[in-house]
Amino acid sequence: MLTINNLSKTYPNGVQALKNISLNIPNGLFGLLGPNGAGKSSLMRTIATLQDADSGTITLDNINVSTNKDAMRQVLGYLPQEFGVYPTVSAEELLDHIAILKGVTNNAQRKEVVTTLLKQTNLFDHRKKSLGGFSGGMKQRFGIAQALLGNPKIIIVDEPTAGLDPTERNRFLNLLSEISETVVVILSTHIVEDVRELCPNMAIINKGEVMFTGTPQAALAKLHGKVWKAILPKHEAKQISEEYKVISTKFNTGNIEVHILSNHAPNNTAFEAVEPELEDVYFAVINKLIVD
Repeated sequence: MLTINNLSKTYPNGVQALKNISLNIPNGLFGLLGPNGAGKSSLMRTIATLQDADSGTITLDNINVSTNKDAMRQVLGYLPQEFGVYPTVSAEELLDHIAILKGVTNNAQRKEVVTTLLKQTNLFDHRKKSLGGFSGGMKQRFGIAQALLGNPKIIIVDEPTAGLDPTERNRFLNLLSEISETVVVILSTHIVEDVRELCPNMAIINKGEVMFTGTPQAALAKLHGKVWKAILPKHEAKQISEEYKVISTKFNTGNIEVHILSNHAPNNTAFEAVEPELEDVYFAVINKLIVD
């Protein structure tokens, strides 16, 4: 269990990135949802001991992360949003090098570990290929391979599927799901579908604050029977926000698809009741139409 209690962080430029964040994160996949700039990366960097909080505590089982960074680093796997590789080095060579840095010094043991991880991430057939020639998805899978070195108790992945094509995204998310059976995996993302499909527990964060925490099912239950949808011409859609609580709008075949939040059937007969999706919850929470 990872426990975060009243964590706050303000940068020298005056931006308060984290505001009294408190979360309990058990084993398994935990989705951390929020828009860009919400504070997700600041929270991940603090958990990963890359920066100190101004106040609050983080504990992983019996490890106080703030006072015992080395102990945390020994059980941590981290895949940041952007990570570099040596482009002329092969996947096998670099993974072997990182394994040495993580303390796997026995040659035979290290070779077995590297081979196992390359197979687990479906990179074994590409092990001799220079990392500079890897696709985006292959680099992300290599990133997970290096994060798994040392049998970590907690793995942090920050915006891991951004920019991946659908095939690579599915492959990567399936890999995360397999990994999460025995460890804490924090999936930080702004992509709602990633959380909806994989995470038994989640939180929504915006402007440095936790705005919702619970299961996706509990989040959807909050909006059951309250979401209404209509596809309207642009000029009609603009007027809707004056009459209703608008959850979201998006283009749909030349018109505007509008989702609103209402306890009762709208007077506008163009609206029909729909089952809420996690995206409805996300926008409703971000826009403060509902509170946790």
